[in-house]
Amino acid sequence: MTLDVTPERPADRTANDAGTAPDAATSDPAASAAAASDAAASVAADRDAEFARLANGVLWPGFFGTELPEWLAAELRDGLAGVVYFAQNLSPHLDRLSAAIHEANPRALIGVDEEGGSVTRLEARTGSTAPGAAQLGALDDVDATRATGAELARRIREAGADVLIGPVADVNTDPRNPVIGVRAFGADTALVSRHAVAQVEGIQGSGVAACVKHFPGHGDTHLDSHHGLPRIAADPAEFDRVHVEPFRAAIASGARSVMTAHIVVPAWGEEPATLNPRVLGMLRAAGFDGVIVTDALDMAAIRESVGIGGGAVRALAAGADLLCVGNPTNPGDGAAVDQDQRDFHAAKDAIVRALADGTLSVQRVTEAAARVARLADELAAERAQEHPGVPEDLRGIVRRAITVQGDLGAPASGLVVLDARRRATLAVDSAAPYVVDALTAGAWSHRIDAERATDAEVAGAVAEARAAAAASGSRIVALVDRIDTDEAQRRFVDAVAAADPGAVVVNVGLPGAAVALPVLDVRASSRIGAELAREVLVGGSR
Repeated sequence: MTLDVTPERPADRTANDAGTAPDAATSDPAASAAAASDAAASVAADRDAEFARLANGVLWPGFFGTELPEWLAAELRDGLAGVVYFAQNLSPHLDRLSAAIHEANPRALIGVDEEGGSVTRLEARTGSTAPGAAQLGALDDVDATRATGAELARRIREAGADVLIGPVADVNTDPRNPVIGVRAFGADTALVSRHAVAQVEGIQGSGVAACVKHFPGHGDTHLDSHHGLPRIAADPAEFDRVHVEPFRAAIASGARSVMTAHIVVPAWGEEPATLNPRVLGMLRAAGFDGVIVTDALDMAAIRESVGIGGGAVRALAAGADLLCVGNPTNPGDGAAVDQDQRDFHAAKDAIVRALADGTLSVQRVTEAAARVARLADELAAERAQEHPGVPEDLRGIVRRAITVQGDLGAPASGLVVLDARRRATLAVDSAAPYVVDALTAGAWSHRIDAERATDAEVAGAVAEARAAAAASGSRIVALVDRIDTDEAQRRFVDAVAAADPGAVVVNVGLPGAAVALPVLDVRASSRIGAELAREVLVGGSR
């Protein structure tokens, strides 16, 4: 190529200088700096948008309402991994909400905490009609457990969801455990392992992913991680043998996701398992390549230690893939009207900042998002191909799991109830009214706090119950849920027995030692359990 070296005429130079913006900018340092600043801002904005979308790919929030809010729809369109349903999202048209979510993001994962027994979201208003884990463990029939898993999966598929947050694979070795209890299959590792496997098989045979929880095991605690950070000072080899084994069994059976626990095992470090790379690394070492899901980041164990944002960043760095943000109703009356958005942005914004400043590896979050997307793609394909199936009546399974201590005597014509169950927790609605409604069929009942009530208050409540029973020809039921470990409930039963030896105890918790009255052990605070207990006590078969 030949270069033209003809000298430039002044007029040409003037015209060129006046008409070419880049040359003008070059001659003006201030303009040049402004242009550079604008370019840098544009690059930063593009980077932040990329990081925001990457963060969305690992977030799983809860939200308010029975319809898809616009803020959530926008996040879903920008790659949000999905949502978790809680009781406030339920309506007769839940399937329409699910369809709207999948329209905004066909890859969205919709999770439901649907354990059966004492823990239900789909039947939160009326009570579960499925067996709970303690009932299945007491029955010890893996076919029944597999059938229950399949029916629970069918129900969430019918609602348009695709991840069942269960089964509970915790071995409930501490009877005082305030958050697991009847949610576990039992206190024996082998029993829990075989039933966790059976339920995973039942759930995942229906085009739904199981999410086995709470790794590495929440069964040996006497503190609720919704309200604090439990520490388990156990021998690590013993803990591994007793509590980790059911998770290994579930993984070997093909579980697609595992949920972490907010517990500290000091032998494995001072960080909660959810934030502990050593603990989460145990899952990968066991050959698990599915999605590691955190328990809710709004629980006190995380919120009150490192915060939702800090928990999100540290959980991802430790090896988690999908961050369950939590239920925005948990603060109760203290919840802001936009609590769902506040909690979501606390997590998302912290992840974006950590990606931008290098605290969090882009590669690590990309890997996590890829695992979540892979699961979403698999479930979307199954959702398109498989029919949810037909409903299965599980009453026979629950009926077989109910046991009796003592002699119930003759059938009663009706029941009145003294309800001494514990107050509800964030995990389990222990005091749900549907249990009393099912037992009494609308007859008299009275709620009493056995721990706080004075002797005079207990005596007064029992006297009212006797009067109501006499007026209707009914029998008094003492309804309890911690008779195995709670001295206050046992004293309450003694007081009822002293006033009315013909009364009976209905225990919706774990069985305990014999008391002064016959006991019907239901093992779940559920509607179906209460209905069947009434059948036994009022003219039903024994």
